[in-house]
Amino acid sequence: MTELSLHRGISLQRIGAMILRYWYLLLSSWPRLLELLYWPALQIITWGFLQLYIAQNANFFARAGGTLIGAVILWDILFRGQLGFSISFLEEMWARNLGNLMMSPLRPIEFLLSLMAMSLIRLAIGVIPMTLLAIAFFHFNVYSLGLPLIAFFCNLIFTSWSVGIFVSGLVLRNGLGAESIVWTLMFGIMPLACIYYPVSVLPGWLQTIAWSLPPTYVFEGMRALLIENSFRTDLMLDALAINAVLLVASFGAFLALLRSARKHGSLLSSGE
Repeated sequence: MTELSLHRGISLQRIGAMILRYWYLLLSSWPRLLELLYWPALQIITWGFLQLYIAQNANFFARAGGTLIGAVILWDILFRGQLGFSISFLEEMWARNLGNLMMSPLRPIEFLLSLMAMSLIRLAIGVIPMTLLAIAFFHFNVYSLGLPLIAFFCNLIFTSWSVGIFVSGLVLRNGLGAESIVWTLMFGIMPLACIYYPVSVLPGWLQTIAWSLPPTYVFEGMRALLIENSFRTDLMLDALAINAVLLVASFGAFLALLRSARKHGSLLSSGE
């Protein structure tokens, strides 16, 4: 007998071979490897900053309890806007239909615009009931924010599209082995976007990075509106300017990754 076996033909060699296969698969895909470190680090960083802020400002929620609920709603707009875009894209990858689409007369810009439209539809289905529940259970009406809500929404949806376009390009080039990026990359923004706490809580060197992200301006603007009754137009304009740069860059990155995918044949293989 050439291989080590246990009772009823269970082979340690075959088990070891499968373990080795999965180990090589993990090492061959950096997104899979990164995912193992991603969630624990994000959880401790995000909620650690929140705990620090509450400890420093014990009366904060007593003065402006709606800020937490408002932050949750705006965060969901950001997250589900990107997810709605990316899931529609992944549907084509899962069906192995992307190669057919790219060989059709459909232009890449038309494809991306259709994904943007679908993200709005998916977002409406998920967020509108959420806002109604906030009214019914917590007496927080996000629509009472008025015109500033439009500025918040537009900046968040522009950011979500930028991230969605970029991660779709990465999956397009690297195959479904990079699919985890779709579900997790937006959470990498979470600690730095200062959703539940102000930018001032972060260390100085992190504040510079945080101010390079459009959502940071939105959440700072929301807190200024709810706590100080002041709409910060300057914050919204700064966010819009950064979003414009991000959208152009994401389009450029997607087209570059699409060309690379065509060159390497990954459009047809949708490889793992």
